[in-house]
Amino acid sequence: MPLLDVRDLSVVFQREGAEPFTAVDGVSFTVEAGQTVGLVGESGCGKSVTSLAIMGLLPRRGNRVTGEVFFEETDLLTLRPQDLRDRRGRDIGMIFQDPLSSLNPVIPLGLQVAEVLERHQGKSRAAALRQARELLDAVGIPDPDRRLREFAHQLSGGMRQRALIAIALACKPRLLIADEPTTALDVTIQAQILTLLKDLVEQSGTALVMITHDLGVVAGLCDTVNVLYAGKVVERAERHDLFAEPRHPYTHGLLQSVPRLDVDRGGRLHQIRGSVSDNIPWPEGCAFAPRCDRVIDDCIGETVPLTPTRRRDGALRCTNPVPQEVPA
Repeated sequence: MPLLDVRDLSVVFQREGAEPFTAVDGVSFTVEAGQTVGLVGESGCGKSVTSLAIMGLLPRRGNRVTGEVFFEETDLLTLRPQDLRDRRGRDIGMIFQDPLSSLNPVIPLGLQVAEVLERHQGKSRAAALRQARELLDAVGIPDPDRRLREFAHQLSGGMRQRALIAIALACKPRLLIADEPTTALDVTIQAQILTLLKDLVEQSGTALVMITHDLGVVAGLCDTVNVLYAGKVVERAERHDLFAEPRHPYTHGLLQSVPRLDVDRGGRLHQIRGSVSDNIPWPEGCAFAPRCDRVIDDCIGETVPLTPTRRRDGALRCTNPVPQEVPA
């Protein structure tokens, strides 16, 4: 049994006087121990909402979450709030997208790291602070003794992100969810954070769910990739297969949009026309059809199912996929 098994997860936001909005629509994927799985797509495709639903961090009112989220043999969606709080931090850790708003601005960093150890491992304050210092040192924060006494605004963006990683890893969780952990960081700091995550996964065997819109992050870190569009998985493939032969036009467009160093300078960059809001309801066809260059009549009218492909662990939701190259 996989460590994490997400089955037909859906999240519908409801507001009085407005039509319900489906942010996540039947998403399913699995994560094995020690595996890194990517959730990829533009902003607004449902990646972060998927992670918040898994962690039970969505507001209690104004939304409806259905499906199953099995962590080992326990469905997290059926747990009582207090039981789920015991799981979060101890068995499942999460690195949030914005470290400045995720860290408490009026509590020293050391106490924020120590709090996790006191809550889940029953350590004394002194023992928790000693381990907090070791954690800050392990994630590469310089002069950890001083940083324990500092506040979030006194740290650089890279150090704040490392502090969040230290908090997430304090209890050595078996599953780590990283929600765009390199957003708003410069390129050199991004590389350091990704190297840190990769080393931690390899050394501890922790499973990692990486949520990102950066395909460079996917190329260097993920084993299996799930491409999301309008709340659904439109393509799933092993990393090398996805980059070598993307089959869904949306995946193909994302890869074509990445600037390349091996092409002539001065050429126009490829873009996917329209925006993520330009879609049709899934029951009426493929949501990507209004933006797709390969749209045909069969793409509209009926729901397009996610079907297995011949590639290892592969699946595709497309009526007219990008053709595969035939070996010479």
